[in-house]
Amino acid sequence: MRLSEFIALHADRIVDEWEQFAETLTPAAETLNRTQLRDHAHSILLAAARDMNTRQSASEQAAKAKGEGPEKTPSLDEAAASHGELRHTVGFDLVQMTSEFRHLRACVIRLWVESLEAPDLKYFQDMIRFNEAIDEALAESTAAYAEQVNRSRDIFLAILGHDLRAPLQAVKMSTEMLLRKVPLDSNGLDLVGNIKSGARHMAAMVSDLLEFVRSRLGSSLPIEPKPMNLAEAAKEAIDEACAGHPDCQIHLHIDGDAQGQWDRGRIDQLLQNLIGNALQHGLNSQAVTLSLNGTPDSVELRMHNYGTPIPQAALGTVFDPLVRSATEELGSTSTSLGLGLFIVKEVVQAHRGTIEVASSEAAGTTFTVVLPRR
Repeated sequence: MRLSEFIALHADRIVDEWEQFAETLTPAAETLNRTQLRDHAHSILLAAARDMNTRQSASEQAAKAKGEGPEKTPSLDEAAASHGELRHTVGFDLVQMTSEFRHLRACVIRLWVESLEAPDLKYFQDMIRFNEAIDEALAESTAAYAEQVNRSRDIFLAILGHDLRAPLQAVKMSTEMLLRKVPLDSNGLDLVGNIKSGARHMAAMVSDLLEFVRSRLGSSLPIEPKPMNLAEAAKEAIDEACAGHPDCQIHLHIDGDAQGQWDRGRIDQLLQNLIGNALQHGLNSQAVTLSLNGTPDSVELRMHNYGTPIPQAALGTVFDPLVRSATEELGSTSTSLGLGLFIVKEVVQAHRGTIEVASSEAAGTTFTVVLPRR
């Protein structure tokens, strides 16, 4: 009997063994009923059998082995993806979920081989086709499971970031009230200044975290462009940055018209992150330089600092989220989550602009942003 026929004929028996194995995947399986344990096993099996009955050329088989073949079994993919999502929902971990497919594969081949009276070359081809179908189902199920993991994590981060804003606001308001109503000596003023600076850094990190989660959940960065002066925004961003870094040196060079239509709040985010990044990684002995150059259709912004250059291998990932500088050791105290440059890139793209980075020991590090005026 061909394997596809065997699967269709003995599907219930195979799913019974699937159920018995799934029961052992504790603690998640302890709370599941029979229907939940069996889940999409029957659909996956029958879809695999249908896939095995479709014609497949040698080139298609080779492509499929590399995961490049055309989608021929949407029912298999759909059932497998649903299975991955549901297994995540009920608390299976990824190893447990993938072990179900390993057991399914072994169970089907064992039962089928036991039923054979004499080997035949075409039976080996059947086994290859069955393995391909199971691999396709496993890939779809794993991808769907991983997507659910990522979404759950992002939702958690969104809730965390949102809930952190209230206690941070309480800290900021309390420090303001202390300064206004309680007489403090110089040491007390220094301590309150440290609290304010720490709260400001935490607020920036929470803001970056929320922007990152918004982009991960599929929401593009919203902007409301209005007429503004980029030079004025740059001066205010420099003043704010220097309030938290009293010894900082930031030189501002303006050439040409810096007027345009941009979202002021987003531009402030861009400037604060670029300036903060330059101050964090620049040499204290050399000033950081922010240059604005107006052209007829756009304004070019260049943020430059000297210091340890970004490795050439890291230039391609410098704007990726949650990637910190290679110079930051694990466990080091830092106000960075590795989201600042990611937020900068998102702001630039939302304004239909471009951003590039160049870095070397001799020339230093320069981020170049070009923002269309409209």
